[in-house]
Amino acid sequence: MKLDKLRESLERSPLVKMGDYSYFVNPITDGVPSVDPLLLAEVIEGVKSLCAFNCDLIVTPEAMGIPIAVPLSMSLGIPYTIVRKKRYDLPGEMALKASTGYSKSELFINGVSRGCRIVIVDSVVSTGGTLSALIMTLREAGAEIVDVVVVVEKGDGRQSVEKETGIKVKAMVSVEISDGKVRVLS
Repeated sequence: MKLDKLRESLERSPLVKMGDYSYFVNPITDGVPSVDPLLLAEVIEGVKSLCAFNCDLIVTPEAMGIPIAVPLSMSLGIPYTIVRKKRYDLPGEMALKASTGYSKSELFINGVSRGCRIVIVDSVVSTGGTLSALIMTLREAGAEIVDVVVVVEKGDGRQSVEKETGIKVKAMVSVEISDGKVRVLS
């Protein structure tokens, strides 16, 4: 798959500094600027080509995994659940502490049961903090992680998650930030 729209979009992404962390702003990873439906369609097809989705549930962290999980759920007929930033205190709710390159937060998971086969989908992995915490929390709950797919890999977050959890993370593209620009490596 060529992924021309995704590559172009990433290479045009502006950078912002959050402390010492260089953050790229992109429609797929941030919803800013507006998301071209043809770009989103290309991303959805790319994610589907990376994963068989032999699962009971698609799980995605709030917020930018949502525009990816919803069309996947609709086209595949597989339910999804969102890892939320808000506590609901529902029976079985699980909390996890997530740490990114520029923030720390507590996230909450509902609707996951023991033995549930899960595919995790997200827009980006940078440091791997959120993804590692999510995988470990789901495992502790007795869920089976079938696959993990991200659209964009930046930095060594993918390798960090794989080392910490033993789960392979599939990425559609890999990027680096150099000379003040986003460069697509693969």
